[in-house]
Amino acid sequence: MEDYQDINKKTIDRWVGNGWKWGIPISHEEFLKAKNGDWDVVLTPTRKVPHEWFGDLKGKRVLGLASGGGQQVPIFAALGAEVTVLDNSPKQIESELLVAKREGYQVKAVEADMTKPLPFPDGYFDLIFQPVSFCYIREVFPIYKEVHRILKKGGVYLSVAENEINYLVEDETEERIVQRMPFDPIVDEAARRRLEESDSGMQFSHSYEEQLGGLLKAGFTIADLYEDTNGEGHLHELNVKTYIATKAIRNDG
Repeated sequence: MEDYQDINKKTIDRWVGNGWKWGIPISHEEFLKAKNGDWDVVLTPTRKVPHEWFGDLKGKRVLGLASGGGQQVPIFAALGAEVTVLDNSPKQIESELLVAKREGYQVKAVEADMTKPLPFPDGYFDLIFQPVSFCYIREVFPIYKEVHRILKKGGVYLSVAENEINYLVEDETEERIVQRMPFDPIVDEAARRRLEESDSGMQFSHSYEEQLGGLLKAGFTIADLYEDTNGEGHLHELNVKTYIATKAIRNDG
C-alpha cells in the first residue's frame, strides 16, 4: 500500500489547487495591517488565538509546523519573528515562498514529513505553532518528542487536540453514530473507503488521553486552553466542541 503521508501530500495539493480555504495566502493588505499591530491567527476553525499566548515575537525563532499556505507564518514575520515553516505539501510551501517574496522577508521553507525526525537542532525555536493537523497523522507521541527536542527550555508549543466525534458520526448530516473508534484506515477497510469516497486523504482519530496526556508525558506543562467547533456542519450548529487549542510550555523541571 502507498505510504499514507504520500497520499495526504497529493490530496492536500489537489485541495489547494481547488481553492481550499486553508491554502489561500494572506493579502498584501493583511500583511501591512499585521506590521501595524492589527492581526489575528487561528489554530482551530473559528476562534482567534489570544495574543498573550505569543508574547513579543520580535527577534524570536518561530516554526510553523504543518502550517504552510501563507496564512499564519507571514503574520509572525510581520511581527518581527525569524520564521521557518515545515509542511508536507509542495503547494503549501509554494504559497509561503510566494508571500515572502512579495513582502520582502526571509522564510526557511522546508517540505518534509513531520512523522519523521524534524530537521532542526536541539533547543532551536522559541515558539512552535501547529494548527489542526493531527487528523492526518497516525501516531502523535513521536511528534511531541521531536517538538520538545527542538524547543528551547521554556519554549511555547501551540497545538490542537482533536475530538474523535468527527469520525464517530456519518459524514453527510453528522446525525448518526456509524463508526467504531479508533478510526484507522490502515487497518479498517470500511474507514478507508469512507475517506476515498469523500476525497479526504488518510485521516485518523485520536483520543484526548493520547493527545493531552501525550503532551504531559513528553515533558510539557499545559498553561492554557480553549475549545472550538468545526466551523460548519450539524455538530457546529449544535455548538459541539470538537477541538481543544492548547498552549504548552517545555518543562525541564
